[in-house]
Parts: sequence; C-alpha cells; structure tokens
Amino acid sequence: MKTTKTNFGQLENQNIDLFTLTNDHGLEVKITNYGATITAISIPDSNGNPEIVTCGFNTLEGYFSDEYVNNSPYFGGTVGRYCSQIKNAEFPLNGELFKLAKNAGENNLHGGVKGFDKKIWKSFDVDIENASAIGMILLSEDLEEGFPGNVEVSVEFILDNQNELHINYSAVPDQDTPLSLTNHTYFNLSGFSESIEGHTAKVNTNRRLETDETGAATGKILNIEGQADDLRTEKQIGDVHEEMKDGFEHFYIIDSANSELKHAATISDPKTKRSLDVFTTEPCMLLYTGKYTSDALQRENGQKFGKYRGFCCETHRYPNGPNIEGSPRSITKADDVFQSTTVFKFKF
Repeated sequence: MKTTKTNFGQLENQNIDLFTLTNDHGLEVKITNYGATITAISIPDSNGNPEIVTCGFNTLEGYFSDEYVNNSPYFGGTVGRYCSQIKNAEFPLNGELFKLAKNAGENNLHGGVKGFDKKIWKSFDVDIENASAIGMILLSEDLEEGFPGNVEVSVEFILDNQNELHINYSAVPDQDTPLSLTNHTYFNLSGFSESIEGHTAKVNTNRRLETDETGAATGKILNIEGQADDLRTEKQIGDVHEEMKDGFEHFYIIDSANSELKHAATISDPKTKRSLDVFTTEPCMLLYTGKYTSDALQRENGQKFGKYRGFCCETHRYPNGPNIEGSPRSITKADDVFQSTTVFKFKF
C-alpha cells in the first residue's frame, strides 16, 4: 500500500496537489486538495487493467471549463458548509435570521457560491497501519457564505486492503451553526462503457423525505413501501426510471440512531460484476442518478459523462435541515464536535 503526491497545477498563486492512494489489490483513489475532491477511482477490470469508474478530470483545468462551471455537477467534491438545498436561502437560529446566497433558484445549494468544494484545503499526513491515507483541513470563517461562526473542518480519506474507502469528517465551530458535509462522487461501475441504467440498486429503507417543487425538503417523511422507489428489494435503475418517468433525486432516511455505521445501499453492475456498498453514520442518503449532468462533459481520456451516466450516494444530515423542526443533528453547537463517517466498499 502506498500514498504518493504529485503536482496538479496552480491556483491563486498556490500549488495544488494530487494524492494517489493505492492498495494491494489495484484499487486506486486520486484526491486533490482543491475542494478535497476525488478526481478518480480506478478498479482493475477482468484482465487486471485499471479502469476509472468515477466522473472527474485528469487536470485541474477540467474543473474550470465553461461546460463544467455552467453545469456545476460538483464531481467528487467535499460539499459544505451545508449540503443540498436550504429553502429560500435563509434559516433562523438563536433568534436571528441568517441570509444565504440564492444559487439554486430562490434556494441555497451545497454551501453557496464558493462552498468547501471550491476552496483550497491544506493536507496533512494520516498514519494508519495497513492503509493508504491522506487528510485535509480547512478554516471556514464567520459569516462565510452567510453562515455563522468560525469552523475548523477536517476530512480524512483512508483506503484499506478490504477495498474500503473510509471518509471521516470532523468539524468544530465556535458558534452554533448548521453543518452537513458529504462527498459528491459520481460512480459508473461499467467504466462508462454504458449508462448506469443497467446497474441495480438496493437501498435499505422504505422511507424518504418529501421535497417541494423547488427541490427543498419539506420535513415530511414518506412511506414508499411497495412503490417504484422502494428499493429494499434490488431493482434495475433503468426500470425504475421508466416507471417513475424521471431519474432519482431521492433523500432516503437511513435512521442511524446513535451515529453507528449502517449499511445504506448496494449498487451493482451485473455485466462487470462490480458492486459498491455504502455504509454511513448519517441519517440521510441522497441517491442521485445524474439527471441534470451535461452530455458535453467528458474526461480527458474520452470517457463520456452526462445524463444517467453516473450515480451518487451522498450521505448527510437532512437537506433544508435548519428549517425543519426536529431535523437530527442539523445544528452543531459551539465547541461541540461534528463527526461523520461514510464507507464506500468496492467488490470486483
């Protein structure tokens, strides 16, 4: 197992690094400190040759192209200070109404105009036996993007020989503040030879959050037992798309009481026999099948992205949580420690 560092370019007169985590089975994860972003995950194919199974770019410039900036799919980024949409770009806290940028219609999305995914993080070594790892740290200042309090944020990426990528988040604010962090990697287990509509999905819950016409969660929890989007029994994604007449943008309730790690979902590609298991301590997981991703986007090696060509399993607190009474752990109190872990386990 090894961790290597190379130069990924320059931004704001700073060197941007690319870290490569590799295990003994040929699984490789590339992460840049620009946005604490996973740029690529490679898995050996049936002949042992590495094949990239995530959306992203091989150069820093790829994240600044007009096509990418205008579509804004957040490929692989660490999202914060609060991921998903906050209704009307505002929330009340401790008797004060905080106003945020409206970057998704009238709502705030993924931390605002310059969220954590667009920041330059500082890397640090993570020394864990029998693992390849890197950590990144960021200071989010008081009223940055409208959110109260200074927050010290860190994220650790740890790859082990069980083919598990552990993502550990930690944050400490000096004021009460909303915090909800996630990773926004898009996967295609076929290596982009096909869309993800041939993949199968199993999600271990029959409940999800209702969203309104703007995409913000209302706080109402829906029982979807027996409906098209009830994925407790494995279903082919394309079949469910057809039945729903739409793609997935579903916030499933995971019910992780006491923040223990729970098995949230399994996504599989029957043709390559690859699968991804998702475990999380978070109360919610967004299953998103890339219905808004631009067909103009592709990796430098020719892998074509676009609609239904990548899925996300974004684990986090309730979207719009600061405006939902009783939303679990949406506000982190001053000097308390926000902690969250998500594990992506690959089988191939």
